[in-house]
Amino acid sequence: MDSVVSDATAVSESPVESPAAAGIPAQARAVDPLLDTEDGDQDWQLDHTRAPIATKIVVAGGFGVGKTTFVRAVSEITPLQTEALMTRASEDTDDLTSTPDKLTTTVAMDFGRITLDNDLVLYVFGTPGQQRFWFMWDDLVRGAIGAVVLADTRRLTDCFPALDYFESCGLPYIVAVNHFEGTERFEPEDVREALTVSPDVPVVIMDARKRYSVVETLLSMVAHALEATPE
Repeated sequence: MDSVVSDATAVSESPVESPAAAGIPAQARAVDPLLDTEDGDQDWQLDHTRAPIATKIVVAGGFGVGKTTFVRAVSEITPLQTEALMTRASEDTDDLTSTPDKLTTTVAMDFGRITLDNDLVLYVFGTPGQQRFWFMWDDLVRGAIGAVVLADTRRLTDCFPALDYFESCGLPYIVAVNHFEGTERFEPEDVREALTVSPDVPVVIMDARKRYSVVETLLSMVAHALEATPE
């Protein structure tokens, strides 16, 4: 910090020389060195006339369906996770039959960010799955353009509360079936029929562990939100 201050002081105390006298074109001197292109920079980061379009989406679903994995797989930043170790106190309320190896659970939210299509930034919020944490959903959903409802075909009924919630609040959503290894694979239309989801709601089969699969799911969500609320 001292060296930076001393350098700045030295510059300010030196005689001010006009661009012409220095033999440097004024246009060249006006270039901000902080805007020099660096590897990994996005176009909108280097162009002050363009602002990124920031949008918010929510990932919801039942307990242990893969919401934390979904956010972690796609986030370009270190995701914010509120994982807590599961204890014996939750044995009577958290069904681990389908996920016996699960040791932690989300107690507040998951948060990640991904940049799509240069200047479209998605902020991804994962909701807690257990009923005792549903009181936080209203705050997490506020300002979102849409939601992804994760489903596990072994326990489809677990996603009914999320479906009912988004239907009641009018938020566009899609259903994403997280296909777990060793489980039977169903066609989207079969899942739609089992959940009695409207024909205009996209149903996709994906793998929450794979980034490309999650990105495709998010693109489907954005496209559906634009169709549902084009303004």
